Amino acid sequence: MSLKTKTLTNLFPSLSNPPFPSISKSKLNMALRSLDNALPTSVAERPKKPAAKAAAAPTAEVPRDSRQNDENSPLPLQTQPAKAAEQAVEYVASDDLEPLPNPESKIANLLAELDSKDWVKSCGALNDVRRLAIHHSSLLLPIMECVMVVIVKAMKNPRSALCKTSIMACADIFRSFGRLLLSSSTKEEAAFDNLLLQLLLKASQDKRFVCEEAEKALQTMAVSLPPLPLLKKLKSYVNHTNLRVRAKSAVAISKCVSRMEVEVMKEFGLATLLQVAAELLNDRLPEAREASRSIIHSIHNGFSRDNTSNENAENESSTAELWESFCSSNLPPLSVLSVVRIISQ
Repeated sequence: MSLKTKTLTNLFPSLSNPPFPSISKSKLNMALRSLDNALPTSVAERPKKPAAKAAAAPTAEVPRDSRQNDENSPLPLQTQPAKAAEQAVEYVASDDLEPLPNPESKIANLLAELDSKDWVKSCGALNDVRRLAIHHSSLLLPIMECVMVVIVKAMKNPRSALCKTSIMACADIFRSFGRLLLSSSTKEEAAFDNLLLQLLLKASQDKRFVCEEAEKALQTMAVSLPPLPLLKKLKSYVNHTNLRVRAKSAVAISKCVSRMEVEVMKEFGLATLLQVAAELLNDRLPEAREASRSIIHSIHNGFSRDNTSNENAENESSTAELWESFCSSNLPPLSVLSVVRIISQ
């Protein structure tokens, strides 16, 4: 007897002991067999459905912000070039740059290499610019305008390695040609203006290692270039719409003013310089306000030295009165109080 028949007889005992004794047992078995074929297949005997293929686990995507440099992040194995090691860009310190073995031949192809579409080749050419600026400056000077134009283009490039290398080239150029950059042709001066703006913008951005390199270049510029012509150029950026650009220009101005003698300050205009500092005192960024205090102290020191040597101002009290009078004649009342308070602290 099948399993289904046994199950039925267990559920319905009357089937094994039929109420009609006249029905033979063989006929009863035939009836149960036909009933057995009519019943649905049990769950255990049903054919199993083929198991669905497991969905492939999604590949974890690396967040964009977690990558420091697109060009330095490892590529997938299927797209990684065979010579990826050759494309690693090394940031060489200025003291470690050696002279070129044949600078004359290098200078002939320098501009073409700088403007190459291969960013790795451009980085190498920028390092050659640094070597020429440090060890062969006389060869680089005649093409300085074109070099600065290409450097500005490299600083605008989205590749961080190319941008940082171009900023490092700026610092070496400032050290080698500081006193020549702002005393040459109008075209070179225009190229320098674009270079200065890009440095201020890069020093104001969020990418930290580029920002820090731009700040170093601005500091080198402030101590290498003649302070008076540089101050005239920086002055236009203290009213820039970008808060960080204002702050970075204020810091550069403070370093310029700290190097200036009082006669150079007078040539620029003591009153104008004081007004710039007083305006920065109300800036929204602490960096700009701190730079403003440094400028005010430098102006006051120069003003005091100039008036101490004057026979009409022989003591400290008269110098303080002259300072307050000078501030009152060139600043609004509220600004006068702020400036006087800074000196008295």
